[in-house]
Amino acid sequence: MPVGFRLLYRLGITPWEHETPTQVKEAAVSAAASPGRALDVGCGTGRDAVFLAENGWTVTGVDAVPRALDTARRRSQAANVEVRWVAGDVTHMQQLDIGDGHDLVLDLGCFHGLSDHGRVLCANGITSVAAPGALLLMMAFQPGRRGPLPRGISEQELANHFGSAWTLQSATVDEGMKLPGPLRNAKPTWYTLRKQAA
Repeated sequence: MPVGFRLLYRLGITPWEHETPTQVKEAAVSAAASPGRALDVGCGTGRDAVFLAENGWTVTGVDAVPRALDTARRRSQAANVEVRWVAGDVTHMQQLDIGDGHDLVLDLGCFHGLSDHGRVLCANGITSVAAPGALLLMMAFQPGRRGPLPRGISEQELANHFGSAWTLQSATVDEGMKLPGPLRNAKPTWYTLRKQAA
C-alpha cells in the first residue's frame, strides 16, 4: 500500500469515503444474490463491508492502513454486526488467511491504483479466494495520467489480468459520480465480472 494512503487517512483527507454506492446495494440484495461470503478488497473504513453484514452476508474486509481498519472496527461495533477485519496487503491475499469460497468480491478503488505487478498478484489472489460463479464488482477509473493519483484501468487490461477464469459482464461509466479537481475527467467505471463455474 502506498505511503500516500496512510498519510491521507492520518490527515483525514479521504474523498473516496461516502455513502454505500447504489451498485453495491443492488449486488447485495438482488434476487440473484442470496447472502453468502463476501470479501471487501481495500475496505478502508469499512462502510461497504458493514452494509453487507447488515444485509446478512458473512464479510471479510482487507486493508493495509491501520487507521482505516481502526475506524472500520468501530463502525461494525456501532452497527452491532460482525465483520472479520484483516490487516494486510491485497497483493498477498493467499498469505492472509482469509479463506476461500467468497461469493461476492468488492473492489471499490483499490485495484486501479496498483502497479502492473501488484495487479497480477491481486487478480490471482482474488481468483484463488472467490467461489465458482462468484461476482466481482469493481469501481475503477478509466486510464489516464493523474500524477500520484490512481492511473486507472481499461476493460482490456482488466480482462487480461483476470484471464479466462472470469467473464467481464458489464462496464458502465458512472456519470453521476462527482469527483474533485484532477479527478474530474477520471470517468469512474463500474465493472462486473463473473467467475467461471467449476
